[in-house]
Amino acid sequence: MATTDPIADYLTRIRNAMQARHRVVEIPSSKMKKSITEILYDQGFIHKYRFDDSAGKQGVISIALKYDKATKEPIIRKMGRVSRPGLRKYSSVDELPRVINGLGVAIVSTSKGVMTDKQARKENVGGEVICYVY
Repeated sequence: MATTDPIADYLTRIRNAMQARHRVVEIPSSKMKKSITEILYDQGFIHKYRFDDSAGKQGVISIALKYDKATKEPIIRKMGRVSRPGLRKYSSVDELPRVINGLGVAIVSTSKGVMTDKQARKENVGGEVICYVY
């Protein structure tokens, strides 16, 4: 079954895996999902990741989730979809959202590629706000 919103499916799979305390989650791959995964890794939200393009028709992303050593709680507290197929949310560079006063990350799809809200401000570009992570 093809999902109508693959990004929401991606976020839900990560949320469900963290709730079930899984170490690794496997998600069908796409360019957008690969970009989001790289941002999550660069921002320190996930332990590591691997792209396996040989598996299946579109490939698979394996993500090693990260948990707090002391409390065993997931590092990612919340992941939320902002712009969805039925209601797209675009922001100019001045209106880019600040997630928890800069502690969280808004992932934005711009004309210069997928990046965090901070990078988009630095590059002075707006775009479609894909999701929040904190």
